[in-house]
Amino acid sequence: MSRRWSLSNRLALLFAACTAIVSLFAGVLFSRGSEAHFVELDQQLLETQLLGVRRALQDAHGHDPQVRLEEELSRRADLALRIKDADGERWHGSIRIPPQVPERTGLSTLDDADNNYRTLSAPLYPGRPDSAQLTLLLDITHHQHFLQRMQRLIWLTVGLSALATALLGAWAARRGLRPLRRMGAIAGSVSARSLNSRLPEEHMPAELAELAHSINDMLGRLDDAFQRLSAFSADIAHELRTPLSNLLTHTQVTLTRERSLEDYREALHSNLEELQWMAQLVNDMLYLAKADHGLLALHREPLQLAEEVDLLLDFFGPLAEDANVRLGRDGESLIEGDRNMLRRALSNLLDNALRFTPADGEVRVRIVDAAQRVSVIVENSGEGIPADLLPRLFDRFYRTDPARQEGSSEHAGLGLAITRSIVRAHGGEIRCESADGWTRFLIELPKGD
Repeated sequence: MSRRWSLSNRLALLFAACTAIVSLFAGVLFSRGSEAHFVELDQQLLETQLLGVRRALQDAHGHDPQVRLEEELSRRADLALRIKDADGERWHGSIRIPPQVPERTGLSTLDDADNNYRTLSAPLYPGRPDSAQLTLLLDITHHQHFLQRMQRLIWLTVGLSALATALLGAWAARRGLRPLRRMGAIAGSVSARSLNSRLPEEHMPAELAELAHSINDMLGRLDDAFQRLSAFSADIAHELRTPLSNLLTHTQVTLTRERSLEDYREALHSNLEELQWMAQLVNDMLYLAKADHGLLALHREPLQLAEEVDLLLDFFGPLAEDANVRLGRDGESLIEGDRNMLRRALSNLLDNALRFTPADGEVRVRIVDAAQRVSVIVENSGEGIPADLLPRLFDRFYRTDPARQEGSSEHAGLGLAITRSIVRAHGGEIRCESADGWTRFLIELPKGD
């Protein structure tokens, strides 16, 4: 597998390529502009010399025209002249004129083995059909040498600029990406034992500060989830340790000697109760795990909350009668939800309320129908819950009674956690309030379409 280029190298190469392209483009423009400027200067010079030659011939006044022409041309060592009559016969010509000078009228450029020339051809007497043809030749070899040196300088400048930009770009990229490498080092050091590590946001560039903030939030969520998972695992071990120990001890004691069939049956029945509680605990934990991952499949259907609550009150009626607790319900509403899940959530709340309601107390269920949401309030009279404990009521395995028995086969502390998961699966929220001798669990559910 080929080695991937680093981001610094890519940026450096990109900087070098951009600089080379810009430098080359500027150099080509400068070279073309210089060449056009020289052509313009040469044309002006040749046209001026053309007028001088015509004026010299007109002012000959009996003198030999060729002598006048030689005098005119002697002022410019880089200039040569050729004149042909209307029949194409050469009438005058400098010895430096090469034979391949073009005959066409106008400005042109001629290159031979050693020199470069600019030529200008025009009629000696404009407007006369029998006029001789005059050709001026200007040596521009020094111009071409200058342009060639300039082109070499341009290529050298392009190469050096690209190299310098690549080096400076690599340095700037590595310096600019230093915060990113620092982020990578910190992220690479994060493990289950160091989830409290955070990226420094204060000295980060603006482009990376938001990323660092997002990563810190992610690390915070991972840390919180890991702490919850660790606590959950510890609570599971705590809850299962005592019943497993009881099962082992009871079974060992039963097997120490021969017993009657009735004694064995009683021992198995006792073990069965512990196993049933453990199975229920495992099922509840699996249920919560599915809820945490959004895997609770809701079977939504129209529900009359008043009917559902009345059925549950009838079910808990004998238990309330034995405890001398009054049950009541107010209000009604129609919602869409999963019947079995909502019954389980309300059953957990009613069971919890009955356990903490003293004799001659009261448990009420109030249904408040609003425009978009429905509130279900399960409240009971009795001793209140301290305000500092209210946020922890929905934690798994949490019990408000500090004197609870470890591994008790009743009320493992998952009921309220399951209730919250069911409510949230329906798109609602639940909270608890405790004041003035009443404890209230308030459920808010959307009414649906």
